[in-house]
Amino acid sequence: MVLRIEDTDVARSEARFEDQLLDDLKWLGIDWDEGPDKEPQGPFKPYRQSDRLELYREHAERLVTEGKAYLCFCSPEELERDRERALQHQQPPIYSGKCRALDPEESQRRRASGEAAAIRLRIPEHPIRFHDIVHGPVEFSNEVVSDPIILRSTGISVYNYVVVVDDALMDITHVIRGDDHLSNTPKQVALYEALGWPVPEFAHLSTILGSDRERLSKRHGATSIANFREMGVLPEALVNYLALLGWAPTGGTREIFSPQELVKEFSLQRVTPSPAVFDMEKLYWLNRHYIKQGPPERIAKLAEPFFVRAGILPENLDEHTRAWFAKVVALLVPSVDKLDQLPERAALIFRYDAAAAVNSADNAEVLASPKTSDVLAVFAQQVEGGPSPMTPEAFKAIMNEVKAKTGVKGKDLFHPVRIALTGSHSGPEFDKLIPILEEGSRLELPQHVMNVRERLAAFRAARGK
Repeated sequence: MVLRIEDTDVARSEARFEDQLLDDLKWLGIDWDEGPDKEPQGPFKPYRQSDRLELYREHAERLVTEGKAYLCFCSPEELERDRERALQHQQPPIYSGKCRALDPEESQRRRASGEAAAIRLRIPEHPIRFHDIVHGPVEFSNEVVSDPIILRSTGISVYNYVVVVDDALMDITHVIRGDDHLSNTPKQVALYEALGWPVPEFAHLSTILGSDRERLSKRHGATSIANFREMGVLPEALVNYLALLGWAPTGGTREIFSPQELVKEFSLQRVTPSPAVFDMEKLYWLNRHYIKQGPPERIAKLAEPFFVRAGILPENLDEHTRAWFAKVVALLVPSVDKLDQLPERAALIFRYDAAAAVNSADNAEVLASPKTSDVLAVFAQQVEGGPSPMTPEAFKAIMNEVKAKTGVKGKDLFHPVRIALTGSHSGPEFDKLIPILEEGSRLELPQHVMNVRERLAAFRAARGK
């Protein structure tokens, strides 16, 4: 596998973009045999197109010498006028061929005298045919394929030309890309043939659509690897999901694949030409699977930066705090689609708000029940006389005592206590939550974690009871 940096678009090519691309690919678990970052460099170096400009210029001039390309002196203004005129007459906006019949010697004299000239490929006078692995036999009439510029008058080569030169000289056998490039392929095939190089296999993958069946774009949400990474989507989930877009495995029912299994199962012959719809919920479903199945230590480490950015954790955790935080993550991950949801889910641990719990409309019915005051009064007595720190075993014994003294059971017993300790009548199991609260209250954190006694006292003060 060769990694090539296609940076002939100077205005959009910056070192930071290249760094981001390399980082994204590595994060996905994709590696390459040759590329600009590999040492020693491979046999097809250099791997940045901006370092290969002289090579492109040489092959373009060879095509001119052989009569397979020609010099074009049309100004951008002329070309734009011709384009607008063609559109007004409902004609394809292709090049008129104005410079195609110019005498080659005269053209060279004009360029030598300083007149700006681009180089255009001479499209052959016959249909252009090629085979596509996904779409089958494809044919374009030469009348609809304009003589393309391959080298601008500024000396900068055009994308559709340089990729042909690079693919041929780097021994690329398969060109696999989105089907929005299908219309570029006849020009590229014509270039391969003009340069005397074998045409590679093409496979144009189906377009990805948003849920509204329009082409996927930023308005649909995240559309870059970095976006998904920042959301807390795991790389294995994203790779798994992307592979399923426009492709189905043998049998068509299985949906969860490791990267190694995808390598074994995948074939271009099973790619469909029909557009694929990007379904965020399906991606989140896969992400939930991989978060739950992932090693707890790894998931906690991946989750840590989200808590640091939220101001909940310090930047450098000591060993004790990191071990405690791993328990927090293990408690919360079953309820999230992606890791960036964890800080909000952790609010019940780090940002307990007694006043909000008392005033919440969701809690009103429970708090208005006459049984609630009895339950909380007895619970408070038992907690005051109970051990510190609270243990799950002691908590269970206390709840049994409250049940015996009040005669209240089920949700009428547990919901008031849960609201008092977490702010909500639903949430994690107490036997897992209580040790986290008690241990967390003894740690030095940006936001103090309140233990059971502190929460109960704050809640009773907020209720005025």
